[in-house]
Amino acid sequence: MGFPKDFLWGAATASYQIEGAWQEDGKGASIWDVFSHQEGAVKNRENGDIACDHYHRMEEDVRLMKELGLQAYRFSLSWARLFPKGEGERNEKGFAFYDRLIDLLLKNGIKPVITLFHWDLPQALFEKGGFAWDGISDAFAAYAGAAAEHFSDRVTMFATINEPQCVVKLGYVDGVHAPGYKWTQEESGIIMKNLLLSHGKAVKAMRENAKQPLCIGTVTTGTLCHPVDDSKEAEEKAYELSFPTQGEGLGFTHNWFLDPAILGKNGMELFSLNENEMKIVSQPVDFVGVNIYNGQQCDKDGYVPRHQGFPRTGLGWPVTPKIMDYGLRFLQKRYGLPLYVTENGLACNDRIYADGKVHDQDRIDFIRKYLTEMERAIEKGCDIRGYFHWSLMDNFEWNEGYDPRFGLLFVDYRNQERIWKDSAYWYRNVIKNNKIE
Repeated sequence: MGFPKDFLWGAATASYQIEGAWQEDGKGASIWDVFSHQEGAVKNRENGDIACDHYHRMEEDVRLMKELGLQAYRFSLSWARLFPKGEGERNEKGFAFYDRLIDLLLKNGIKPVITLFHWDLPQALFEKGGFAWDGISDAFAAYAGAAAEHFSDRVTMFATINEPQCVVKLGYVDGVHAPGYKWTQEESGIIMKNLLLSHGKAVKAMRENAKQPLCIGTVTTGTLCHPVDDSKEAEEKAYELSFPTQGEGLGFTHNWFLDPAILGKNGMELFSLNENEMKIVSQPVDFVGVNIYNGQQCDKDGYVPRHQGFPRTGLGWPVTPKIMDYGLRFLQKRYGLPLYVTENGLACNDRIYADGKVHDQDRIDFIRKYLTEMERAIEKGCDIRGYFHWSLMDNFEWNEGYDPRFGLLFVDYRNQERIWKDSAYWYRNVIKNNKIE
């Protein structure tokens, strides 16, 4: 057993979670800069002002990626670092930072994979209405076109929006992420529509401004189900429940975004798209990135409750490896595009042991089980072309602050020291041998 010869192994991060330097070199404010400074928004009154100080430690971090053997690195651009007001005047120092990062990655044989938007919307655009503003999709398209024009001489793989489901559900319905709104599910429909229009216009703008052919996709997350047994009836029910069009929680489904964006269809009543808008939204893309952490279990009759003492991560998320087999195959069955697992991992209660090392057997066990199920999906014909572990390093975990640790590298936030965890050594061997050890 093993993975395809050209399988891509990497790790992922996001700009606000690691960069810091929130007011340096001309960067504008983002909604997370503002939200994280509000009383009670983030646990322990923490914020991303410094985060992992990646802005100043980028060379060290790329060296660590090289030592890890990473073949690819997925990172997001800070929109407000490139365009402090979100539109209009460029910040050349921001472009220069990402130029240095990309050039260093390429020098070290690491493929750069850019995500345009990982939640840190420029505050200036939010003050115009953010994703409820009817001009947001044009502003995003202009930003996407500029990024493609500038970076596409060296970068060929781009994703538009990271987890639009979380933008809607966590930011506008649950209120736990920026901007912290608690709208009804029905009210959030305008956000969904504008995210879709932003994606479609961005794809078009990137292709028009690219200096070479690009591989463009989007990154999705949301509800997925797997059967508790091997019966055909349970698998059919799991597929059905993975793509709901009615009930609560529709903002956290793959299909509200991917059905219009890829299939050119809309089965939701939360928003409408006319014929011209659907053409904009459904610009052809080359892949689907899937951020996948856990799933629901069901039998032929519906959801099956988890038993008492069900295994969970340090954040309380259930551990459900089978979702890497069934969930990925369900997504490909529905959308027919190559898949990349753009995030997968878990938060552990990691610490430095008496021997000065970080022993995280929980993470090794988790990744091994999830990769084993992903390998099964590939053997069954699922076109999965790469895996990006979340995350390269411990970082600012949004409203949870710095307590959850997702990284392969431990970050001591007192001095910004990076320490290899046992899982980093284990993952390095997986990459080197292209198989699970």
